[in-house]
Amino acid sequence: MGNQKANILVIDDEESMLLTYKNFLKNDYNPVLCKGGKEGLEKIKEQEFAAVILDLIMPEMDGMEVLSKIKKIDSSIDVLIATAINDTKHAVRAMQKGAFDYITKPFELAELAALLHKISERKTLIKENLYLRASLEEQLSYSELIGNTPIMQNIFMIIENISPTNSTVLITGESGTGKELVAQAIHKNSLRKNKPLVIVNCAAIPENLLESELFGHERGAFTGAVERKLGKFELADQGTIFLDEIGSMPKNMQAKLLRVLQDSKIDRVGGKKPILIDVRIIAATNTNLEEAIKNGIFRDDLYYRLNVIPIKVPSLKERKTDIPSLVKHFIKKFNKELNKNIKEMTSSVLEILMDYDWPGNVRELQNVIERAVALNKDQDIIKSIFIHGDELASPSLQKLRDASQKFERNHIKNVLEKAAGNQSEAARILGIHRTTLISKLEHLGLK
Repeated sequence: MGNQKANILVIDDEESMLLTYKNFLKNDYNPVLCKGGKEGLEKIKEQEFAAVILDLIMPEMDGMEVLSKIKKIDSSIDVLIATAINDTKHAVRAMQKGAFDYITKPFELAELAALLHKISERKTLIKENLYLRASLEEQLSYSELIGNTPIMQNIFMIIENISPTNSTVLITGESGTGKELVAQAIHKNSLRKNKPLVIVNCAAIPENLLESELFGHERGAFTGAVERKLGKFELADQGTIFLDEIGSMPKNMQAKLLRVLQDSKIDRVGGKKPILIDVRIIAATNTNLEEAIKNGIFRDDLYYRLNVIPIKVPSLKERKTDIPSLVKHFIKKFNKELNKNIKEMTSSVLEILMDYDWPGNVRELQNVIERAVALNKDQDIIKSIFIHGDELASPSLQKLRDASQKFERNHIKNVLEKAAGNQSEAARILGIHRTTLISKLEHLGLK
């Protein structure tokens, strides 16, 4: 992990071969030499190896038996069989037992180097696939940070200044304000941008599984641990890990996270040796950690370690003048996703949206616009936003519905006045059927 050399285990009963391997490997790897299968198996239980170079013909325990036992200990280890026996049957048998490849002595060192490089590329690909799978499980709820208000411009300036550093960041703010987006922006503008950003919702993981999720586990560490598993920190190596809802982390895990911050090391569950990692930590919470410290729920030493660079994301109520830009962005986003062609909102509709307090912040606004675009049939987006059916409208939109009715009542009243009370003409101007207008007049108390 990080910049440390990968461990390569060599198991061979010939002293001269062990010396050859050592001299060849020492520049790019950390070779661990064993003169027999039993010693090699013990090393595998104690350390993590990127690959094993295994001789086939050895006294006491031959290579095939050692290979089988290695795979039982850790099936993910790549084993390279090296032997003087040039027999296709042995090669096929070794591959069937799980060997990565087969090389015949005497061999060119360049051939060995190419195989080790191939193993390294395979491990990188596996790790990237694991990261992508994990990231798919943690999709961001909306796509970009948007805001022209001074408070948001200040956040953008902080992001620009701190992104190139490795400083730990603590992001605070109400739910739905976009704390994940701030973390994503920091990572995308950092020197780690080409490495993983791994997102962990600490509140969504059961307490008894959190340690394994963060730090991984060894095979047999607990019931059901049938294979070694890499934790989120190892998946984020050389990149960034975003620990969302850090305030919900149990105190025993807080102590272990503190050690990671202090020593840059993790311990897999059931592991015997600490693993060095190179990870930037960004944490976020919607709770008051200082209050949590007073109540004995959160460690003060961890808080000070996390709070190196504090960023407070404002509620939508604190930056209402950003609502038009956000609405425009979300209409464009959902037009594309839902294959619609909804036009921008009128100033009257935007005024209604800006009068609302948005307790769910940007996430609530996004959900309202998505629902409006999805249900819209006639490009009259206000009808789709303010749904009168109780089964469709959430309680948080009550104020919006009230404002909608007031807007609709005044609008129809003005159109009727313009049409000199002629309902047919008013319906034509409104773009609705006359019977629909009559129904609305009754509903809105306009006689």
